[in-house]
Amino acid sequence: MILKEILTRNGATEYLSKYMEGSTDVAEYKRRVPVITYDEIQPYIQRIANGEDSSIISGYPITEMLTSSGTSGGEPRLMPSIAEDIDRRTYLYNLIMPIMNQYIPGLDKGKAMYLFFVKAETPTACGMPARPVLTSYYKSHHFRHRPRDPFNDYTSPDATILCPDSHQSMYCQLLAGLVHRHHVLRLGAVFASAFLRSISFLECNWIDLANDIRSGRLNSTITDEACRSAMSALLASPNPMLAGEIEAICSSGSWKGIICKLWPKAKYIEAVLTGSMAQYIRMLEFYSDAKIPLVCVMYASSECYFGVNLRPLCDPMEVSYTLLPNMGYFEFIPLDGLGLDQVKEVENEKVVGLADVKIGCYYELVVTTFAGLYRYRIGDVLQVSGFHNNAPQFKFICRRNVVLSVDLDKTNEEDLHKSITTSKKLLEANNLLLVEYTSYTDTSTIPGHYVLFWEIKCTSDDASQIIPLDDLLQDCCIAIEESLDYIYRRCRSNDKSVGPLEIRLVDAGTFEALMDIFISQGSSINQYKTPRCIESSVALKFLSSKVRSCYFSPRDPTWNP
Repeated sequence: MILKEILTRNGATEYLSKYMEGSTDVAEYKRRVPVITYDEIQPYIQRIANGEDSSIISGYPITEMLTSSGTSGGEPRLMPSIAEDIDRRTYLYNLIMPIMNQYIPGLDKGKAMYLFFVKAETPTACGMPARPVLTSYYKSHHFRHRPRDPFNDYTSPDATILCPDSHQSMYCQLLAGLVHRHHVLRLGAVFASAFLRSISFLECNWIDLANDIRSGRLNSTITDEACRSAMSALLASPNPMLAGEIEAICSSGSWKGIICKLWPKAKYIEAVLTGSMAQYIRMLEFYSDAKIPLVCVMYASSECYFGVNLRPLCDPMEVSYTLLPNMGYFEFIPLDGLGLDQVKEVENEKVVGLADVKIGCYYELVVTTFAGLYRYRIGDVLQVSGFHNNAPQFKFICRRNVVLSVDLDKTNEEDLHKSITTSKKLLEANNLLLVEYTSYTDTSTIPGHYVLFWEIKCTSDDASQIIPLDDLLQDCCIAIEESLDYIYRRCRSNDKSVGPLEIRLVDAGTFEALMDIFISQGSSINQYKTPRCIESSVALKFLSSKVRSCYFSPRDPTWNP
């Protein structure tokens, strides 16, 4: 049993000893050890990051800290990782192709154009590596020295994947994918947002890419020596015919179906499409002309890798995952409904095991890992959608409390409110009040960006005291972005995967009319609260009809790696 193994290995740790007093009994563990959030375990993790011994929480040496896209106090969360964790991640990756092969044969007869990227990496106070889980994997021996596998023959040379400059990495990986365009059988990226960002990049740079292929020489703006060396073999000789094909396709007008035109043998697109990434399905269908499947194969996080999708060709909106019990020990907090997913404290006896979940019910996922997380709330809300044999399958519903997300950023209602409160001071200093606000994530452009609908009111009768709104509301945009968390600011300033925040000013009385709309649809006037994130298409259309002016953040927010 996985839990018994974890307790046997880690029972002598400071954290478990506090509750278990040396016992490794599973029943005692479930009775005594509390269900926690990051705030409870963070002090122990920070001590290890500062140089104390791993035995505080783990029986095995912690070799690195994985930086989660979730945040605490504006900084990335640090998740402990031991050496053998990379074996578990590799095991899950190795399951993907056997599953896909059952549905799409012949994937060993061509190449995969997968766009992978490394992200910012900084050491902890004691010098331990701290980096995103995917960066850890791409830099590991398992990836860099993997044996040749015809089922995982990537178009991108490893040096282009490991290039820390995202612009140069993107350019070279797209160039490699175009060089191999007639051999590509599948395309993808980890997240749908990253794949769409690459299409937008291609739209801006296809002329230069075609010129490189025509001349057989890499663009001089690519200065990374490892990239230049890796790409020299692909551009060994000029290829004007291939360059002409690419130019004809990219210059033909609409980019609807551009993916299938550029890579005519592609059989599917793979990316995370669940949760906040579901908003990108329509755009992927536009660029592929809905001619090839959109596939979501695995469920994972910085804390733990969880499971796989055993029906990869299902509709993206119907994706369910089967959890792999060798990844960690999984438990579940029952939720009576999505309105209860913000519960802060959980009684131990209410938590259920994997064998006790019920079809159709909602749960928050709790995990115990080999590396030192015990009964840790991941923050994901899942619904049991069915069973594979006797194994329950889960549909990802949402992240607990998250209201806005474009890429790796996850902004909850509290953080949004705090950032807007900061900007309100600028309004009030200029005789203006923020009457009401709401938000949504606009993905109609690439990259997507946060949109705030604001209704403001002047508090002065003296027209001479009212300043022009352009500069003021741009300053408000900046103030909000500077107040948002570390991951958001990194996505905006470094990764460029989130666009400038936008404030849309609406007419006076708009939010009262919005309340009338919700009441007419059955909401109670006694319990009505303005939704801080708009999900109703009717409400969004109404708000958009009331916009009188728009303002964007004029610069990137401050971000220091």
